[in-house]
Amino acid sequence: MKFYFALLLACGTFFGSAPVAQAQLYDVRTTSVNFERKERDAVKVQVEGTAAWTRDFWQAWLKDTYNIRLKGGGVLGLGKSDMLVAKQTPASSVSGKLIDLYSTVTAPSDTTSELSVWAAFGPDSFLTPDKNTTEFAALRNITQSFAAAARLKIYREQIVEAEKQLKDAEKEKEKLDKEVVSLQANTTSNLARIEALKQQNVSNTLKAREDSVKLVTNAQQMDLRKLRLQRKRDRMTALDRK
Repeated sequence: MKFYFALLLACGTFFGSAPVAQAQLYDVRTTSVNFERKERDAVKVQVEGTAAWTRDFWQAWLKDTYNIRLKGGGVLGLGKSDMLVAKQTPASSVSGKLIDLYSTVTAPSDTTSELSVWAAFGPDSFLTPDKNTTEFAALRNITQSFAAAARLKIYREQIVEAEKQLKDAEKEKEKLDKEVVSLQANTTSNLARIEALKQQNVSNTLKAREDSVKLVTNAQQMDLRKLRLQRKRDRMTALDRK
């Protein structure tokens, strides 16, 4: 029971997070990024997962969902974040025109990452929520859809990992149970052997005492026999002299 209770606590720690942090995750917001020395209107969202995980999934998701292929586009800002760009790509979900789609992924922490997305029809024609209301809202919807997909994907991966950890823990428990049974049997056997050895030691002690008494008697008998033998020799010598 203690084993499974501890495992449930571990799973709770694995999936759980602080309410404040959860409120920030998957909540798409309008903000701005510094690009080409100017502030550009963008949408941002924080999701669970490392920056590398989010960057890979963002690229794969855009390709699979909208057939948009992002490529590396240099660095951006103080954090030297990898920038992903899709130049003059058709994105009907955003606009009927060709657009340049820009995005970066940074890591606010070891377990969360932040995706920033902005777009332009061309040089100096960046989308703004005021002038391009429909297109900017579509860009926001795409980012929100990605956030929902990322949330589902990371939860699935966490469930798979938790199931793996559970199976590993169950295997470890079975192994430990077998070791405990084996050790208990070995201990029982050793105790029986120890008890037998104790009894043998008692018997050996008694036998040694008996043999010690016999040794004294034997020595006395040897002395007596030596004395008798000497007397017979003396008599034999006296008879030879006559």
